[in-house]
Amino acid sequence: MNSEKDFAPLTSNIVRALNDKLYEKRKVAALEIEKLVREFVAQNNIGQIKHVIQILSQEFALSQHPHSRKGGLIGLAACSIALGKDSGLYLKELIEPVLTCFNDADSRLRYYACEALYNIVKVARGSVLPHFNVLFNGLSKLAADPDPNVKSGSELLDRLLKDIVTESSKFDLVAFVPLLRERIYSNNQYARQFIISWILVLECVPDINLLDYLPEILDGLFQILGDNSKEIRKMCETVLIEFLKEIKKNPSSVKFAEMANILVIHCQASDDLIQLTAMTWMREFIQLAGRVMLPYSSGILTAVLPCLSYDDRKKSIKEVVNVCNQTLMKLILPEDDGDHVRQKTLPHQDAITHESSSGCMNSSDLSDTSLDLSTSNNNGACVTIECPLETLDLDGIVLVLDRHLHDTVTGMMTRIAILKWLYHLYIKTPRKMFWHTDSLFPMLLKTLSDESDEVILKDLEVLAEIASSPAGQTEGHDSSEIIGIQNNQTELHIPISSSTPMISSRTRTFECSPSTPTMNSYFFKFMINLLKQFNNEKSLLEIRGPFIIRPAAGGSAWLDGGVGHWKPCNNLWLSSTGHRSKRPSTWTGSGGAEAQDTNVTLGQANATRTMDLHAQVKTMSLTTT
Repeated sequence: MNSEKDFAPLTSNIVRALNDKLYEKRKVAALEIEKLVREFVAQNNIGQIKHVIQILSQEFALSQHPHSRKGGLIGLAACSIALGKDSGLYLKELIEPVLTCFNDADSRLRYYACEALYNIVKVARGSVLPHFNVLFNGLSKLAADPDPNVKSGSELLDRLLKDIVTESSKFDLVAFVPLLRERIYSNNQYARQFIISWILVLECVPDINLLDYLPEILDGLFQILGDNSKEIRKMCETVLIEFLKEIKKNPSSVKFAEMANILVIHCQASDDLIQLTAMTWMREFIQLAGRVMLPYSSGILTAVLPCLSYDDRKKSIKEVVNVCNQTLMKLILPEDDGDHVRQKTLPHQDAITHESSSGCMNSSDLSDTSLDLSTSNNNGACVTIECPLETLDLDGIVLVLDRHLHDTVTGMMTRIAILKWLYHLYIKTPRKMFWHTDSLFPMLLKTLSDESDEVILKDLEVLAEIASSPAGQTEGHDSSEIIGIQNNQTELHIPISSSTPMISSRTRTFECSPSTPTMNSYFFKFMINLLKQFNNEKSLLEIRGPFIIRPAAGGSAWLDGGVGHWKPCNNLWLSSTGHRSKRPSTWTGSGGAEAQDTNVTLGQANATRTMDLHAQVKTMSLTTT
């Protein structure tokens, strides 16, 4: 920098002025550079143009001397102005040294860098879009700058860049999304505000479909929604509202499955606004996507169930949660109780007949792939039934329900909802549910001790469905288990008294023919365990006994009949052998007398039967030999 030739074609006067501490002198030097570059443009002297830019970049803008850096910045801006439309050819060389100055420790220099870049971008307009990511990255840092002048300068540049993006059709959204996903997790309020403002702009551009990339940024948006600044929270809420409107308009193009778990996480947030917003989204997702959400049912229930016990302070959240819960429950269909048959390459037809007759073929032989139906050939037949992608996660659902039912802090409305879910699952998917019955049964019996009458009633409904379901007669339980109950000769010793005329004086033993293959063992398990529970918990019998016995004995008469006697259960009739059937025109009481199918049976006569039965249960003892 000591001789004029080192900076040719820049003159010594230009070099001296660029290094001056006064802004006015540096400005004069910039005007001279502009004239010089215009001459090179007129001569189409590309080599000299590149040389001038290189000198201003390397020797000035990146210099160790602060005044030289300021001179280099204003000189680069002058070059851009002189180049005009041709500046797009040199943008990389013009932009990079300016962006480097964004990190300078001197706030004045950072401000001049903003000013220089503003002039470069203003001239180049749409030509800067290929460099958008580096510009955005630099601006996102300046948005959080502690100096108000620098922040003000960055805001001017930001507005200019937004105008260019909205008016251009060349914006590369695919290249921008990874950077947006990274920056959206910033904890700085100003950086968050900057990010949200850009998402709002991009969402409003017709040619830009940000909805396709929503899964990439949704989690970050919910993070920003919890910001301490009311202004930022409001901005973020507006963005999420706009996205949800777009989702409702174009549900077919929405990637519901990719966002389901994100919503599950934020539905459990401690922040009320985040939770309400996430639950609102979840409600819309379940309604719009339908069975696509089934694989995520266990996670949804994990978030939804605790909210059902919210008080009026969180009434708005509870209302949305109720809709989520009910809508999700309706998605489960009887078809979910079937097997998912997948591709299987079967042997020749003769071999199939032979193997099937020998009992060698079973569903476990099927492979895990699922393709279209194929034609057979000489080697075998490729039989494929396409399995729906929306597979019900029944194991996960049951696990969540069981865990919440065991939780001692679970609220009453949540416990009721859990029991409604179990009842619904036993109705819609009884065969699969009975594989879980052994693990659920003890807790269902324990729930009879619940302090809430409504919980007990729902619990009895579930137990009634289990005890009377045809699925329990064959699925998951062989006949040896049922026969074992008989062989144990479980006896109910009921004392004789004048107040119990309908009970036979002999000892009652639960019996059934070993040849009966459809026996539902849970009918007997319920009766035996209920009596054990009454025997072990005297207070339960005294306080809750009548309430439990009334629906069980009055409405279902489970405890008041022998083998072959019919008992009403859940609008159906349950025999003591576990069979469920239509209500018969007559049914036999424990004393052998026939009672006509009239309302009196469930009315006046029933009240007397229930009181008598309660008195009997209070004094009975259960022995197992």
